[in-house]
Amino acid sequence: MDEEILQDFLVEASELVEQLDEQLVELENSPSDSDLLNAIFRGFHTIKGGAGFLGVTPLIEVCHRAENVFDKIRNGDVEYDSTAADVIMRAFDVITDYIQQLNDGARELEEADEGLLSELDALWKGGATPQPASEPAQEEMTSHPKLELPEGVDPDGEISDDEFEALLNQRDALSGSDSSESETEEVKLALPDDVDPDGDITDDEFEALLNQRDMLEGIQEPQETVSATPPPAPETVKPTPPPAPKKESKPETPKPEASKAATAESTVRVDTRRLDEIMNLVGELVLVRNRLLTLRSSDGPEEALSNAVGNLDHVTTDLQASVMKTRMQPVKKVFGRFPRVVRDLARKLGKEIELELKGEETDLDKNLVEALADPLVHLVRNSVDHGVEMPDVREQAGKPRKGTVILAAEQEGDHILLSITDDGKGMDPDVLRRKAVEKGMMDEVSANQLDDKAAFELIMSAGFSTADQISDISGRGVGMDVVKSMITKLNGSIDINSVLGEGTQIKIRVPLTLAILPTLMVSFEDDSYAIPLTSVQEIFDYDASQINRIDGQMMVRLREKSIPLLFLSDWLAPDQVKENYEGDKVIIVSIGNQRAGLVVEQVNGQEEVVIKPLGVMMKHLEGYAGATITGNGNIALILDLPGVIQRFQY
Repeated sequence: MDEEILQDFLVEASELVEQLDEQLVELENSPSDSDLLNAIFRGFHTIKGGAGFLGVTPLIEVCHRAENVFDKIRNGDVEYDSTAADVIMRAFDVITDYIQQLNDGARELEEADEGLLSELDALWKGGATPQPASEPAQEEMTSHPKLELPEGVDPDGEISDDEFEALLNQRDALSGSDSSESETEEVKLALPDDVDPDGDITDDEFEALLNQRDMLEGIQEPQETVSATPPPAPETVKPTPPPAPKKESKPETPKPEASKAATAESTVRVDTRRLDEIMNLVGELVLVRNRLLTLRSSDGPEEALSNAVGNLDHVTTDLQASVMKTRMQPVKKVFGRFPRVVRDLARKLGKEIELELKGEETDLDKNLVEALADPLVHLVRNSVDHGVEMPDVREQAGKPRKGTVILAAEQEGDHILLSITDDGKGMDPDVLRRKAVEKGMMDEVSANQLDDKAAFELIMSAGFSTADQISDISGRGVGMDVVKSMITKLNGSIDINSVLGEGTQIKIRVPLTLAILPTLMVSFEDDSYAIPLTSVQEIFDYDASQINRIDGQMMVRLREKSIPLLFLSDWLAPDQVKENYEGDKVIIVSIGNQRAGLVVEQVNGQEEVVIKPLGVMMKHLEGYAGATITGNGNIALILDLPGVIQRFQY
């Protein structure tokens, strides 16, 4: 198997699978949409063609049968009802799994389930059947000479002009045979009417030619002998299902090495115009560099040097923005999987739910696209399971039987705002407070002091669940705390709003990119540290008169609220005892619904930094998100505030 071809195939197949996932769900609402049917047919056909180059037989078989079914559907011979949809969805899941196995490094795939293949064949045969024919005519057709490709030609691969010419010659030989005119009309290989035999043909026309060749080959095989005479050849010949492959015992395939795993998911497609823009900026960067070198060697005037540095700053900023754009992908890449998730889950629960997607073209960093997938899946499943009521319950409450879940994205400055909104039953803050007391998370007095917003945020506590019954969908109390943790690691935040009887909205706010990070630079002794600026709320001088110790925890009083203090010196030098903090700064940071005051010796200002991963020797250290090189050339560690706060639990 050619690894280079495999990589190209996986990139294209992954995109096609994402498109098919949306299209198949959309088709259930518009089963007669011819454009949609043709797009789905082409999707299966393209995946089958790529798999043919690689010789991945199980994938070819499933795609071919699905393609055949959709050929019948788009021609009106088969109805796309719920039964057909379920079979096609299962076939699509198998195709998706095969592609994922190839992406994970597998090079041999298990044969497709015979039951599924049989169901696909039954769907295909459920269309319009040809008219019965007499036995003699059948015998005459069976004895017709077989059309063969030239020796050495791969039927699934590309052929040369000479080989194609030989194929046409066989077509001419068949057309000129002594058989009856009616028989010749049935079996001869015919090019489309508007194609010049001596000229070039398109890929679609060549595909039609090969399909006819496949039909003629099938006529030659006794086990494939047709029991009915097909009607006169239409403009496009409908494909036939391939014969069931013989089961052969295969030696157990060794597990592929991790290094052989395909890397399609690590690639992004970039518009060539963006690359041209980057090249132009790099050219300008070279010119500015040359100017600086000239000024250095000639000891030029300070004003000229200042202008050159200013130009360098502008070009670098533009180059940074352009390079970041190459990493950006539309959030549709994440949203595309949710129509199927909602469709399957709603059917399983017996609910009627419509999913609305908004802002699908909003761009964000590829790493964020991948990192947000799992948290969003959990939140959407929660909305379907816990949020939207059963149809009868909704009717009794004066709502439409069909509930609505809205998944939206929009850009706010250098951040992306994602929201999941449902028109379900909403959350009862009193129930949440009572559950918190029952689970021993707090006493009744503390629970009653929580405002509604704080009560809603209880659902993100580890092990917290309001479900009375545990299901395989949700209700185990494992998930929302993990979602919160994952969003926090992305330097993001979660906000929950709910109205009892009307619905719930969960908002996620994350930075556009993880590659460049705006930070606040601070110092301890002679070392620099970077704090993500998105977490910083305010900074003020340390004032001992505003500091109190409550239950062993140092607290600062800020606008009638007590906020716990964390001392950076205790984190970095726990063996040193520091008694005087006069002159230090207090930085109020916010992580989710937690706030803390970080006491540092000095604040050096803001700086955009490029995040570098920690080396192998430091990966085990808690509280650090990475490292960077500051403007003065020194190395600064980037603090992982969630890790720091967790270390100093209060």
